[in-house]
Amino acid sequence: MAPYQETKFSHMPQQSVLPRGRATRFILGFFTVALLSSCGSALADASGGDLRAAVQNPISSLYSLPFKFQFDYGADNGEASFLNIQPVLPVTFGEWNFVNRIIAPLIDTPGQVTGIPSLPDPIPGDGATGLGDINYSLFLSPVKTGKVIWGAGPSITMPTATDRQLGSAKWSAGPTLVLLTQPKWGSMGILLRQLWSFAGDSDRNEVSQFLVEPFVNYNLDNGWFLISDSVLTANWRADSGNQWTVPVGGGVGRVFKLGNQAINSRLEAYYNVVRPDGAPDWQIAFTWQFLFPK
Repeated sequence: MAPYQETKFSHMPQQSVLPRGRATRFILGFFTVALLSSCGSALADASGGDLRAAVQNPISSLYSLPFKFQFDYGADNGEASFLNIQPVLPVTFGEWNFVNRIIAPLIDTPGQVTGIPSLPDPIPGDGATGLGDINYSLFLSPVKTGKVIWGAGPSITMPTATDRQLGSAKWSAGPTLVLLTQPKWGSMGILLRQLWSFAGDSDRNEVSQFLVEPFVNYNLDNGWFLISDSVLTANWRADSGNQWTVPVGGGVGRVFKLGNQAINSRLEAYYNVVRPDGAPDWQIAFTWQFLFPK
């Protein structure tokens, strides 16, 4: 999983030989081939095992560096694309793990697009590309766990966006919580987060955003697994009919090795069964995660 969840790295002019839609399809196709080709490049003994269980636990003691590429389709203003860089840095002190999770989004948006976790307060514009608001969460979790694994702590979003259209221009903070269990067949759990703005640009709307992320992993042979990892959000500042974004879907992934480097890759698709006005209909996401077991 990639608790909160989720491309194009430059805003292309009209005269570009690779238009916006073709660019996203090209990049998506490249990473789809990368996932499928992992069958041949993986080491024969890379079947997952304990490493796969650690990957599916968002608050494990595993160091990792995920890159999540997400492409949103069907929004009124066109396609939006994201590259979320999401390092996970756990530190153990005595009987407790302190799991640091960072989400640094690189965003390419054609204009105002609603219903996106990293853009709780989108504003009108003609499109922008750059860094969005960075989110940092710290989970305190016991080293010794029972059937239910848990972690809780603070989460803060910083107004680091390089363009007004790419962020909220607000400092926001609140609590976050993860609960999960890992039976023999895989893992299942939920992540919750609520953010409220407390400082920032007084001309921008206040932020009150709730995020809930239920996730299920079903393990298959040879490191493969099925996954559903929907990121549901509610913008409490919006009108009652435009608060919730609820995606439904899933995908497939594999834990394998390229040489000595352990990799987790996932390919997923989700349809927004509930969405605010102007939001995308569906999204496709590809994750390429470098794993660093202790």
